[in-house]
Amino acid sequence: MHVRSKTLARSKALGVALLTAVLASPASAQDYPKKPIELIVPYSAGGTTDNIARLIGQRFTESWGATVVVNSRPGSGGSIGANVVAKAPPDGHTLLVATIGFAITPAMQKLPFDPIRDFTPITEIASLPLMLVVHPSVPAANLREFIALTKAQPGKWDFASAGVGTSPHLAGEMFKAMAGVDLVHVPFKGNSEVANALIGGHIKVYFSLVPASLQHVKTGMLRVLAVTTEQRLPELPDVPTIAESGFPGYEISSWQGVFAPGGTPGDVVGKISGELVRMLHSPEVQARIRREGAEPVGSTPAQFAARVKSEIEKWAKVAKAAGLTN
Repeated sequence: MHVRSKTLARSKALGVALLTAVLASPASAQDYPKKPIELIVPYSAGGTTDNIARLIGQRFTESWGATVVVNSRPGSGGSIGANVVAKAPPDGHTLLVATIGFAITPAMQKLPFDPIRDFTPITEIASLPLMLVVHPSVPAANLREFIALTKAQPGKWDFASAGVGTSPHLAGEMFKAMAGVDLVHVPFKGNSEVANALIGGHIKVYFSLVPASLQHVKTGMLRVLAVTTEQRLPELPDVPTIAESGFPGYEISSWQGVFAPGGTPGDVVGKISGELVRMLHSPEVQARIRREGAEPVGSTPAQFAARVKSEIEKWAKVAKAAGLTN
């Protein structure tokens, strides 16, 4: 009887443990979302990433009837907002909408999270190309002439960025290393300040996101020498890539992507990813994203995870070569 009592006690304990585990287990995709979804944008409100996050939120509401809140949490190169998501419950109700800065920042500063372990990539939403533009006073009509000019006058030429660790900054550092030129980095507080300084001729060189400078190129206020993508751009079919101009392997495109906290159940990730890809195939959503100067993507979680890992490794090498590592 004593043995039987102990067996019954163990059985009851096991039953309680199993019931507790079931009750504590993450919600499945079947009942997701079951509360408001928070989209964290780790940059200032009103920019391209914030606009795209609000577009996503609107579509989630239309598809699922979910309440979606977009919160801007800028600071520390995006790490403040990213840390909020890294520490959030892994149930898919708190998501990060980040840019290429997510992959650059780990090389530039010590972070309170691990960008691989603490996040689950869901999909790359859009890609944003860059181009090398110069003030018209620069006596170079193409990339070859520009490189010859900078090599003949080392340390005289500077290039702008919207801040240390931004994609224009790293684009310039990678170009310096691959082309063997001496350009002095001049960081500004934002893109609008760079544009004013560049058009005014106070700064001469900028690796600009295409939408930020394309109109100025068309009006002749700036001259474009090359684009940073693997292939030429439809908007600038006569402008060569840096890679085809003698620097194979040179490539940088900024991007926006969605992340969940690490450990988010696979079926929930799949449901979010599926909805994102579906909306990115909508002509209306594609048109909205292209108006932001970006190109819709819509990758799988596995594809996006591979891209993020590759980008983190790539920019760690560039930052180390430029002496920018933490």
